[in-house]
Amino acid sequence: MPFRKAAARAERDRRQGKSASTQAGEFVREEIERIRAGKHGTRSASQAIAIGLAMARKAGVPLPPPPGAAPPAKAKSGSSGEPSRRRSRASLAALQREPRGSVSHAALSRQARESAARRGPGSRKKAAAKAVRTKSKMAKEKSD
Repeated sequence: MPFRKAAARAERDRRQGKSASTQAGEFVREEIERIRAGKHGTRSASQAIAIGLAMARKAGVPLPPPPGAAPPAKAKSGSSGEPSRRRSRASLAALQREPRGSVSHAALSRQARESAARRGPGSRKKAAAKAVRTKSKMAKEKSD
């Protein structure tokens, strides 16, 4: 399983009491590394993040469902619960045709700025205040 290390890091984060989004960040990081290594590509940085979040959900990280997602339907009586081999290969082949530059430093920076801008100044200020509050003692000493 390619995400075993990410799952272990997410589990460590869970035991430390970190949020679900922090745990899921390990899977997103792993996905970005896979794209940079040339395993496959994505159309955008958002797609890379979405793939990482989907992997985190499959691994059991308690994230809310994606926005606009339909509630999970009951499985068909004939399905075994495993994804179709044909469909999996088709989706991987489609990803392999996509560009790798979507997870460049500039692209991820652009995506983060656009995402932060959508949140609004109050939300950003609150997040920055929490970051200062929850920063470890050692990290605070290093920054001084």
